[in-house]
Amino acid sequence: VTQAAIFRHFPTKADLWSAVGEAVADRLTSVWQRAIEGHTDPTDRIRALIATQLQQIEATPALPAILHSRELNVDNATLRERFRGVLQQYQGLLVADLEGMAANGTLMKTVQPPDAAVLLTSLVQGIAIRWSLGSRRFAIVPEGMRLLDVQLALFAGKENSG
Repeated sequence: VTQAAIFRHFPTKADLWSAVGEAVADRLTSVWQRAIEGHTDPTDRIRALIATQLQQIEATPALPAILHSRELNVDNATLRERFRGVLQQYQGLLVADLEGMAANGTLMKTVQPPDAAVLLTSLVQGIAIRWSLGSRRFAIVPEGMRLLDVQLALFAGKENSG
């Protein structure tokens, strides 16, 4: 693909980034919905959401780079807002399930679901950065799920059995 061919379809760099942002956002929201379908237990839904997000990062290693790019953070406010909305949607799904955990007694009363959702999102982001900087030398999904188990045990006020 040549630069000329790309700009035939996308008149500006901002248009190109906008299309990339929409494609990524659409794919993420679609896989999140598929991940939680059929799960009624809130903890299972959280596990499915986290696993799916890690799988998406593994399948698209450029995703963390895109999210930390100059295009997103400095040059393109529209793209930044689009990804902020996607992140809020993901956190909203986590908050709903964390509220379900609070209702069924598997979340300590002192843990607020919105705060816990930020911690879970940060867990995924931290693993993604460590995986990227470490030249992808570890299996991101098992590592993330192992750390998720630790976090869920902390949320429940239990010692981690794994």
